[in-house]
Amino acid sequence: MIDDLIVVAHIVKVRGLRGEVVADLLTDFPDRFENLKTLVGISSGGVKRSLQIEEQWFHGNRLVLKFADFNSIDEAKELVDYDLGVAAQDRVELPQDSFYEWELIGSRVETIGGESIGVVIEIMRTGGVEILKVVDESGRDRLIPMASDIVVEIERDEKLIRIDPPEGLLEL
Repeated sequence: MIDDLIVVAHIVKVRGLRGEVVADLLTDFPDRFENLKTLVGISSGGVKRSLQIEEQWFHGNRLVLKFADFNSIDEAKELVDYDLGVAAQDRVELPQDSFYEWELIGSRVETIGGESIGVVIEIMRTGGVEILKVVDESGRDRLIPMASDIVVEIERDEKLIRIDPPEGLLEL
């Protein structure tokens, strides 16, 4: 998440002669694009601009977009490497026990006994169980698997995650 925006795609290249761009999806909800009229483009320097969608379609697992006022390859090239975002209030509502990764970043982590472990700085995808990367007060990184028998409670509103670590996990 960037400020009040949720990044849903990243422009990787231009396509065709009419100023179209190709974007990799960064969302689990590709259907969200069906009714979108506007996206916010975010440059690598953090500059934001409103982009009006004229056309969009999927090509394989990528999204092809044609934005208003971008009518040639040269004009579209300036959008390559832009992130594309939607307003946080327009996010897809998740079921009760689900969360967006950005909602957990900055959450405090403590054991069920109340011992402070640190703050979540990253969620690592490993192909299996996701891993919480937590930094403690001394600056040491701790890796906590997001297995249901370890992460026993997530309080989104309180930005608090309670864990029941197996013996030895916190000594690694």
